[in-house]
Amino acid sequence: VAIQDSQETFTFLIYMDFNATTPVEPEVISAITEALCDAWGNPSSTYLPGLKAKGIMNQARDSIARMVGGKASDIIFTSGGTEANNMVFHSALEHFWKSRASAEGGQEENHQPNGKKVLPHVITSNVEHDSIRLTAEHLLKVGKADVTFLPVSKVTGRVEVEDVMAAMRPNTCLVTVMLANNETGVIMPIKDICQKVRSAKRSSSSPRVLLHTDAAQAIGKIRVDAQELGVDYMTIVGHKFYAPRIGALYANGPGVMTPVYPLLFGGGQERNFRPGTENTAMIAGLGKAAELVTANLAEYEAHLLDTRLYLEQKLLATFGKEKVRFNSHFPGTDTLPNTCNVSILGQGLQGHRVLSTCRRLLASVGAACHSDRGDQPSHILLNCGIPYHVAINALRISVGKGTSRQDVDAVVEDLRDAVERLEQTD
Repeated sequence: VAIQDSQETFTFLIYMDFNATTPVEPEVISAITEALCDAWGNPSSTYLPGLKAKGIMNQARDSIARMVGGKASDIIFTSGGTEANNMVFHSALEHFWKSRASAEGGQEENHQPNGKKVLPHVITSNVEHDSIRLTAEHLLKVGKADVTFLPVSKVTGRVEVEDVMAAMRPNTCLVTVMLANNETGVIMPIKDICQKVRSAKRSSSSPRVLLHTDAAQAIGKIRVDAQELGVDYMTIVGHKFYAPRIGALYANGPGVMTPVYPLLFGGGQERNFRPGTENTAMIAGLGKAAELVTANLAEYEAHLLDTRLYLEQKLLATFGKEKVRFNSHFPGTDTLPNTCNVSILGQGLQGHRVLSTCRRLLASVGAACHSDRGDQPSHILLNCGIPYHVAINALRISVGKGTSRQDVDAVVEDLRDAVERLEQTD
């Protein structure tokens, strides 16, 4: 990225915040442009421009399904990850009440022996994205659901399977745990969680426990297969893998094997699961990005890992082991290949101060949706057991498939200079 300063010279900035968002791939831009120009018709219409739009959507649906190990009929297009996550909560709670009404002969108002209303119970973690956390908190606040926020292990950084099973109740209807954390890069044991939950013995009167993972940070970085993981729902977010800002919900046999209830009402688009005239061009872009992930994932993953390891080596060589703390390192835990969460220790080296002093590095101190809280440590890191004085200095540096070793060299040099300036000032 080049910007012109007041002396009419250019400073080349280096972007290393790929967990926040990614630039749209040129091939994806071409697919979007082609759809805008040639497939502008309403996909529900029967004349040529509409049929072309429908064909592009079908092709994209196939490509996305292939990327995540599902069938085309499992993919429901949404505006993004937040909508997909809200659809999951809505569907799980609707299914809970309809199932109880059916079991009780149409009576939805079920009560415990003490007279208290039986509410649907949701299990999630204390390191989720806000579109999960805040939805769960809202449902709890308004008395629509009971929620258990499981703490992650301070040793592994993960949600432990045993903790999920210990939290299960007769009225549990949803377990939702992210596939990979956006700040630490920790990969959660979703397959093991799903297997244990499905094998648990439950009474015939208990609701089905639906299983969801938000795969926003994992897709495009590691292999993701919904069938292999065993989930009922999976959230897909385009702008995390070089696609436009659109998303999709994977549901395993929506409306047949897995309940899906619409948040919106209108036309019959997306089989009535998500009405509204489809955004054909952005869907085309999402499909093209999915094709690229399927074709190139092994190459992407190897490059991301090599670049991140080189970054960590350079940081250690520059600042020394006593001054660097990697908040994304947990013993025995798999992490995303691209994510380095690091604190440069010392007074006055808070993450937001270091980044504002850097002249080239574009990175963050945590999730992009918390960028207005730069003077506070990340609650995600604190919940992972990172001490306050370490967490307040944290930088999240996430590399991309185009990040080079030369970029890393320049960024580490920029960080070194910024730290030196701050230490001299203080």
